[in-house]
Amino acid sequence: MTTLLRLCLLLFVTSLSAAAVPRDTPEGEARFRSLYKELVETNTTFSAGSCTLAAEKMAARLEAAGFAKSDLHLMVDPAYPKDGMLVAVYPGRDMQRKAILLLAHIDVVEAKREDWTRDPFTLVEENGNFYARGALDDKSQAAIWTDLFVRLRAEHYVPPRPLKLALTCGEEGGGQLNGAQWLTQHHRDLLDAEFALNEGAGGELDAEGHRVALEVEAAEKLPVNYQLEVTNSGGHSSRPRKDNAIYALSAALTKISQYEFPAQFGDANRGYFAAMAKVMAAKGEHAVADAMNAFLRNPADQKAIDKVSAADVSWNAMLRTTCVATQLSGGHAPNALPQRARANINCRIYPGVAAEAVRMTLEQVVGDSSISVTLPAERGVDRSTPSSPPPLGRAILQPIEELTAEFWPGVPVLPMLQPGATDGAFLNGANIPTYGIEPVFMGPDLGHIHGLNEYVSVQSLMEGREFLYRLVKRYAEAP
Repeated sequence: MTTLLRLCLLLFVTSLSAAAVPRDTPEGEARFRSLYKELVETNTTFSAGSCTLAAEKMAARLEAAGFAKSDLHLMVDPAYPKDGMLVAVYPGRDMQRKAILLLAHIDVVEAKREDWTRDPFTLVEENGNFYARGALDDKSQAAIWTDLFVRLRAEHYVPPRPLKLALTCGEEGGGQLNGAQWLTQHHRDLLDAEFALNEGAGGELDAEGHRVALEVEAAEKLPVNYQLEVTNSGGHSSRPRKDNAIYALSAALTKISQYEFPAQFGDANRGYFAAMAKVMAAKGEHAVADAMNAFLRNPADQKAIDKVSAADVSWNAMLRTTCVATQLSGGHAPNALPQRARANINCRIYPGVAAEAVRMTLEQVVGDSSISVTLPAERGVDRSTPSSPPPLGRAILQPIEELTAEFWPGVPVLPMLQPGATDGAFLNGANIPTYGIEPVFMGPDLGHIHGLNEYVSVQSLMEGREFLYRLVKRYAEAP
């Protein structure tokens, strides 16, 4: 074997091994479990829940831990009484230094009991996993951040700089007020921080459950919904015409399904593919690794881009803006020609690209003046303005790399472009650099977030909690 091959194999083998991860006391873990259970079991869906209630419960936890009421800011927009949020301040020795902000959303996606194996709003521990809606997205991190404040207070810890916690509503959309955006518009001073830590990236497991990498979100896409609409006079179904609204819409959707936005490159996805090429080479996937290295050398190498795009849908999404049809409606009666047909196109826009530019591209792709392509207003949130990703320097990365080597030796740390979206876009747009780091390892199914029977590994959640506790202290104590 060559020396390089030995090193690659060593990297791969050590990434599979389990490290002796530091642990909290049994009392500390029991306190966290109690807080996590209370938060998860507080329904915060748009249809039947209340973020305000969840925020009040977390504020009560912090007050019981010794936080002054003046440092706990419960805020509710009167127009959205159930979409309240909490900002908590942990005073530091030097209150003139900028704070570190810990952000998490407490709203969750809808879940129907008849579809789930277990009650989605009862936290169940089975087979080494926690099951519930929000068990992972994003009440795991919200509980970790809140418990971290309680834990530090119990230790009588006074950080060199202030820490802030923001638990917000509306990240999942669907009609709730987006608390992160609202805070940047109405309470920017309270939210102000040197940087923020958020969801958006986690640990990656392969299909066999081996740790592949710990990701750090350095940039994210902008989610925007567009509406395609066709209208005409309709008529009796016994007298069909060629200008059928449903047919016209179907033709437009087919064109969109066949269109692919060009690949784009920035620091986040370049860093990810540079590191992932090494991981794939160590696993023996040399063809894919070579293709990644090829387009990193030459961004115009379409053959290499196509190979990587076809190999993994997540890789494809990291490379470009994507648009997909997600909802359809049309017609008003089974025996009448449709007078109206609509489709929702959900786009995840590459950082820095304007929503209007994507709308114009869709209009050109459709190529039919009878079909309108619009950007409808979204209740409680404005996603039309792109934000630039923050710089990912050594001050952010080095503590993550050092802790990863301590917790999971051999597991590489990869910066990445989040194909989805988080509330980090609103904070970055308000000049608060925001990075996604949630060191909870997930397999290819991503713990079924947004789907049925959402779950998270108990062991991984506890390890992630300990990792973030140590990470925040390192950041707080850095010069």
